[in-house]
Amino acid sequence: MFNILIVDDEIKITQVIKAYLDKEGYNTIVANNGEQALECFSKNSIDLIILDRMLPDISGEEICEKVRAISKVHIIMLTAKTEDSDKIDGFNIGCDDYVCKPFNVKELVLRVKAVFRKMDVENKDLLKFSDELEIDMNSHEVKVRGKKVELTNTEYKILLLFAKNQNKVFTREQLLELTIEEHYEKIDRVIDAHVKNLRQKIELDTKKSYNH
Repeated sequence: MFNILIVDDEIKITQVIKAYLDKEGYNTIVANNGEQALECFSKNSIDLIILDRMLPDISGEEICEKVRAISKVHIIMLTAKTEDSDKIDGFNIGCDDYVCKPFNVKELVLRVKAVFRKMDVENKDLLKFSDELEIDMNSHEVKVRGKKVELTNTEYKILLLFAKNQNKVFTREQLLELTIEEHYEKIDRVIDAHVKNLRQKIELDTKKSYNH
């Protein structure tokens, strides 16, 4: 279930947006000013923010900049400012989409759905295990607790094999066959060295996936 933060000082607007999004099965959190918005964002795992540009305490621009400094979460900006220059300014500070007031809430819901469809496509190439390990199967980039880790081609293949088969036990022979292409490396115990190096780099327990 995706978590959506709705930020607007007009209570009726937040109520309508929340009702429509709740009906679609999303989990919504409402904030009616900037301070509440930043607090909600810090305490919850937010997948998308619907953000009013003009708030009574902290401007939507400032909130957007603060969020962008620490997160890539998708932001849809709501505003009564309809000039092209205003939209450009919104995109420059980090919003991903721009909806002008007054707006059709059904159109807003469609835009939200489009965001999550795109995220689903992107996530097909991304394996995440809580905040510990992230494997980008498209770029072959591996991150451990948010930090990029450099792996050899063989180490990456072993890690990916373990990640895709978490409940399966592999023998040395199976690992050699599935992850090592060079014939001269296909000797007993050589796989142990690769696994040992991999563990040292990622500092995660892969022992359950490997049969000694």
